[in-house]
Amino acid sequence: MTPARAWQFGQVRVWQLPHVPGTRGEPQARELLAAELGSTPQALPLTRDERNRPWLIGELAHYGTGWSHSGGHLLVALGEHVRLGVDLEQQRPRRQMREVIRRFFHPDEVAWLDALDEAGCERWFFRVWCAKEALLKAHGHGISFGLHKLRFAPGDDGALHLAWCDPGLGEAARWHLHEWQAAADFRAALAWYPV
Repeated sequence: MTPARAWQFGQVRVWQLPHVPGTRGEPQARELLAAELGSTPQALPLTRDERNRPWLIGELAHYGTGWSHSGGHLLVALGEHVRLGVDLEQQRPRRQMREVIRRFFHPDEVAWLDALDEAGCERWFFRVWCAKEALLKAHGHGISFGLHKLRFAPGDDGALHLAWCDPGLGEAARWHLHEWQAAADFRAALAWYPV
């Protein structure tokens, strides 16, 4: 299996693969991870917890992993001594975007995004959404933990930064975030926390 693209973010590697829409990402992720870790897909010690989060166990328990797929793309991430989450979203107009922001985002994010015109709001919405999903996947609860329990803000460098998070997510300063344009109309984010 040859990835279409690969990135290295600190101690985490991310691969982008073509993916058949409507199919599960785990079989492809398992194949790639097995090749990287010197195993076979069937023997890879991959399990899921009660929230369906994937974990490597046994001799490979010091690795964190996760994947996300959207449209014809799959992202697979692997890092040592980290809890990680990755998210991939197709950027397309969302009629109820502002309603979603007002209902689910942190109040400071609502004020920031509401002040933007439609194009600016849409551009930042996808960046913030991907970052929130990636971080909450890494935490292990997913969006059910509450999108309002973490706050992202744009930095002077144009990057998105975690400005605050609920103490249940750990220390905000220890979280690492990387976001990028994975394809022409697909936004990606990786969040990881050292363990």
